[in-house]
Amino acid sequence: MTDMARITALIETEANALGFDLVRVRLSGTGEERTLQVMAEDPATGQLVMGQCATLSRAISAQIDAVEEAEGELVEGAYMLEVGSPGIDRPLTRPKDYAQWVGHEAKIAMVDGYAPYRRLSGPLIGIEGDQVSIEDRKDGAVTVPLSAINYAQLVLTDKLIAATQPLDTTGVDEFDETFDETPVEEKVED
Repeated sequence: MTDMARITALIETEANALGFDLVRVRLSGTGEERTLQVMAEDPATGQLVMGQCATLSRAISAQIDAVEEAEGELVEGAYMLEVGSPGIDRPLTRPKDYAQWVGHEAKIAMVDGYAPYRRLSGPLIGIEGDQVSIEDRKDGAVTVPLSAINYAQLVLTDKLIAATQPLDTTGVDEFDETFDETPVEEKVED
């Protein structure tokens, strides 16, 4: 079984060393179609540009390779590493996210079995200690423990767009996504 706490700590160390804040690490998919998704941000901008994503991806890959060479497989089986910026309608994963985005629309999904709420949606009221408050569309002001939240994300609205720094597209033109369409079997040399 993959130790996500250990992987997250390793990735967070690499992100912090580069001056970035880790937003989320998630391993998804099954079999050969698994993805280790890393979201991070530059604290100055709230995003990562292409070059920063590439730098962080290389640092994470090198560290995972080093650990796996010394200690054995860290991430079980094949996977694809995906490093990106959280985007405007970002996930809310840290207490500071709930404080920073007060007044903005959010969707919250609770962990399985949490009663009396399954999903909440509306403007964030804030966070106090480990208690998150939201003005839910159906139930009014609701407060739930942060630990009971399975997933939360901002909702893309005009207000959110206005409050977000313009996305920096620096370096986008430098990336060439040319695909070699030669079938693999034709590339094999005898």
